[in-house]
Amino acid sequence: MGNVRIILVSPKFEGNIGAVARSMANFGLDELYLVDPCEIGDEAYRRSKHGNYILDGSRTVSTLEEAVEGCLLVVGTSGIVTKGEKNYTRIPITAEEFADRMKGYDEKVAILFGREDIGLLQEELAHCDLLITIPADESYPVLNISHAAAIVMYEISQCVTSQPTPADRNEKEQMFTFFDELLDSIDYPEHRKEGTAVMFRRLMGRAVPTKWEYATILGVFGDASKKIRKDH
Repeated sequence: MGNVRIILVSPKFEGNIGAVARSMANFGLDELYLVDPCEIGDEAYRRSKHGNYILDGSRTVSTLEEAVEGCLLVVGTSGIVTKGEKNYTRIPITAEEFADRMKGYDEKVAILFGREDIGLLQEELAHCDLLITIPADESYPVLNISHAAAIVMYEISQCVTSQPTPADRNEKEQMFTFFDELLDSIDYPEHRKEGTAVMFRRLMGRAVPTKWEYATILGVFGDASKKIRKDH
């Protein structure tokens, strides 16, 4: 699973960092990014066991943008989700469903795990293509990040079959830009633009379209936007 990058966003306890490194070693992952983490010391290395090499090779960055650079798909995780359809940043799929869609997916995937106390912030979730969750008892639905990471890594480790080639991240971002331009072309209500844009990003993230499918959608949006502007 060399195409999976695990990202811990502002972890507060070094023991959790070490435990995640251990699970990464268990499931054959070795790319760990830490965004503005706590200090890593003896406790982290004690908890990582034979995953010490992952801690040694981890990369510490100051921003989420640095952490996800080079990744085609950015996946957030959360134990707090919405049951409605309007708060798009909080509508998830399960870790099992995510793993099934990742079968044979060869492009770089970033999986984000948030702070132990408040998780990922709303603005961080808005930059994610997908949100995944692990169903747990409603009385205590939030898992420790090291436990959640282990479950997610187990699920994706089961993916073995092939899929068509996906679009790269630049192509995806161009499509999202064209979608925004299309909204502008039809005078879409300003107060609804952000939510609709996030909804569309999540829709594309859940579908994991191929490169050819992205190109087709991109062409339709581009042509539609040009025609609407011309007719105006």
